[in-house]
Amino acid sequence: MEERERHILEALRDKITELSLNMEKMKLAEYVSLLEHPWRLLYVNFLAGLARGVGIAVGFALLGAVLVIILQRLVMLNLPVIGGFIAEIVTIVQSRLGP
Repeated sequence: MEERERHILEALRDKITELSLNMEKMKLAEYVSLLEHPWRLLYVNFLAGLARGVGIAVGFALLGAVLVIILQRLVMLNLPVIGGFIAEIVTIVQSRLGP
């Protein structure tokens, strides 16, 4: 019976070691520290939201610019069915952008 108990204790020690390594990988201590300081948590989340908002705005502007360029090129091809429709869209977008 002693051999079986030793085997169980070794398996338990291995599991505890594995669990502690996984907790270190998750950075659990840093997360708990962040939860203990709510103002820091708000600050970090505010900065993350600000970065997401700026990223979305820049990405949408770039995507819109590329789309307008593609539409302008399609208008130059004089496609019979959609050429007029695309020309109207490009005109509307350019008039809203400015002079």
